[in-house]
Amino acid sequence: MKNMEHQTPTQPQYGDPQEHEEGPVAKSIEQETAKLPSDLFLWAAVGSMGISLALALAGRGKGSVFVGQWAPTVLILGLYNKMVKLHGSDGIAH
Repeated sequence: MKNMEHQTPTQPQYGDPQEHEEGPVAKSIEQETAKLPSDLFLWAAVGSMGISLALALAGRGKGSVFVGQWAPTVLILGLYNKMVKLHGSDGIAH
């Protein structure tokens, strides 16, 4: 029978959060972008897909591909923004 006292914790353990602080530029950018609603990033991604479709239908293939590639980048920025809102820029919940 296994000894229950020696189980590993389910939460990962990290070092002192103060030893990995963000720089002043990152903090100020994150504070300003945290004011943006999360829907903005979703609508911007959907908008870029729509513009991409319109460019493709207009026969502008290279422009269509260029604008279409904005969608994943915008969604990743939205995820980053959401994580900063939830966990703070230094990983410390506010």
